[in-house]
Amino acid sequence: MTDGIIGKKLGMTQIYETGKVIAVTAIEAGPCTVMQVKTVEKDGYSAAKLGFGEKGKARTKKGGKAKDQPKAAPRYMREFPLEAGKKVEVGQKIDVSLFKAGDAVDIIGISRGKGFAGGVKRYHFHGGPKTHGQSDRWRAPGSVGSNTTPGRTWKGLRMAGHMGSDRVTISNLKVMQADPARNLLLVKGAVPGMTNGLVLIRKSIKGTK
Repeated sequence: MTDGIIGKKLGMTQIYETGKVIAVTAIEAGPCTVMQVKTVEKDGYSAAKLGFGEKGKARTKKGGKAKDQPKAAPRYMREFPLEAGKKVEVGQKIDVSLFKAGDAVDIIGISRGKGFAGGVKRYHFHGGPKTHGQSDRWRAPGSVGSNTTPGRTWKGLRMAGHMGSDRVTISNLKVMQADPARNLLLVKGAVPGMTNGLVLIRKSIKGTK
């Protein structure tokens, strides 16, 4: 069996547990189809390529697909390692039953894009002084380098620029509910990405807290 699955973020809601309100994120996890199996003998490592969703006819191209893949073209394909000693077959379905309540998972997604942002919003700079005669330095970044040494601006210096649209991994989120009948997974807390955004759910590599 694979150690993860592909899903779609549906949004946030809340549930009640032992008299407490808990914020959770609802994810449509799977079902995913095994499109290709990679082996140590043939590829040098053990993994499975999973397909999720359906691709529209206008987006489907002829050819360019491995011989052992199913005919149906999924909208998304991602690769997951296989668990030690476990095997899967092409065409096999992987669903949310891979997880159960109480499991710890890592969720990977693309953060929400916020466009061009200044240093205060992007890196939480506190800005310049609010008094002593200054008039336009409240949200300025301040000095970006010295004149003599190094005599230039260091590469990677935190400055204004494009914010968001980054690959983000949130570790050790607790699975609150797993419903295979509805392909629904509820995890505690927030996960990266927009509503209906693609997310990858895998078993936590750090283990439970």
